[in-house]
Amino acid sequence: MADPNLRELLRRPVVVAPMAGGPSTPSLVGAAADAGAFAFLAAGYKTAAAMVAEITAVRAATAAPFGVNVFVPGVPTRNADALSAYLDTLGADADAVGAPLGEPTWDDDQFDEKIAALLADPPSVVSFTFGCPSSELIGAFRGVRCVVAVTVTQPSEAAIAASAGADALCVQSHEAGAHRGVFGNDASALTETSLAAPIAAISEITDVPQIAAGGIMRRDQVAAVLAAGAVAAQCGTAFLRCTESGAHPAYKAALTDARFTQTAVTRAFSGRPARALVNQFVIDHADAPCAYPEINNATRPLRAAATAQGDVDKMSLWAGVGFRLATDGSAGEIVDRLCP
Repeated sequence: MADPNLRELLRRPVVVAPMAGGPSTPSLVGAAADAGAFAFLAAGYKTAAAMVAEITAVRAATAAPFGVNVFVPGVPTRNADALSAYLDTLGADADAVGAPLGEPTWDDDQFDEKIAALLADPPSVVSFTFGCPSSELIGAFRGVRCVVAVTVTQPSEAAIAASAGADALCVQSHEAGAHRGVFGNDASALTETSLAAPIAAISEITDVPQIAAGGIMRRDQVAAVLAAGAVAAQCGTAFLRCTESGAHPAYKAALTDARFTQTAVTRAFSGRPARALVNQFVIDHADAPCAYPEINNATRPLRAAATAQGDVDKMSLWAGVGFRLATDGSAGEIVDRLCP
């Protein structure tokens, strides 16, 4: 039996990123896949049962291959005092939207349950973010003919993933929207490198196929990463405003609002570095400590209430550096605009 091969699954060189928290929907995955892109469901922040239900919905919508992204669990914060002090600064924001803070608990996002479900009924690709699974787990997925991709941000992470047997690397630069896929959650996670640099450096240490991710919004940018050696370009922000996106209307509108002029990498919402539009919450809470998912769980009710009220100053408006180029239209139309 031949090894699982990412290249065989790529009909067009565009991959739709998994966008946890709502934007990724079965309809988005199905529409993009039917247009020839390879698209991911986001399993992050969902129960295993909800993930399975979305997989079923995608399979009902399209016969095309697709993937599922899973978060690798980290470790509880080592600085409970910094976490507690930070949560004390969020009281006014919670009061403003009429929501209590959630419990700042650590959890593994039902990792084991999701893995069991995916091994029992695998999609074409499973990708991992925030770390590299064990070589044994990668081998188990490869044994059921499932391609395994690992998100990396630097050559040292790529070397770990390649050594563990990954079939593909999603190489993410600091320009990418939402959470950085860096393995650790410390000061090194904020290192800024342009996308071309890690593609070249990783090519020197492994021939594992690379999917390039980070600020890719235009056809010429897709062509550029292909010329640099990637097999595909992964785009997320480019699809945020599309018809099939599950992003809240206020979120979609913020991407075109003249008051939002830049993005920044922040831990304010989740305790992990993530790129978002610079709103008042980002400005007010630049001192957020490393504590994921504790801060994410604590701010979830606040963010949900802000979203329900359309309060864009307290929403986590994840976006890459090219956010102003995000357009509306169908996912298929955006795939066509991106493909060289």
